[in-house]
Amino acid sequence: MNIIINAAKFSASAELEKFIHDKVAKLDRIVDNATRCEVTLKVDKPESSNNKIAEIELVLPGQALFNSKQADTFEQAVSDCVDTMKVQIEKYKERYK
Repeated sequence: MNIIINAAKFSASAELEKFIHDKVAKLDRIVDNATRCEVTLKVDKPESSNNKIAEIELVLPGQALFNSKQADTFEQAVSDCVDTMKVQIEKYKERYK
């Protein structure tokens, strides 16, 4: 699976990118036919709390799964997205057995 990380209007640190790769790579163990996973990071209103947004789009044959989460840190937002994506993958697998 090809993992693409996009950071909108800022540069993601190497530590953050490694964290994202490690978390998202776990999805590849659950679903074996994913071709691409695109992670987009955004900051909503820098002066406020709970302003980090992570979006994950997982491309499967004939289907793209997407979710977005907002949290205080990018790590928490990515973790929440991955957890939600696991549920979506299970529903996808049941639907397309």
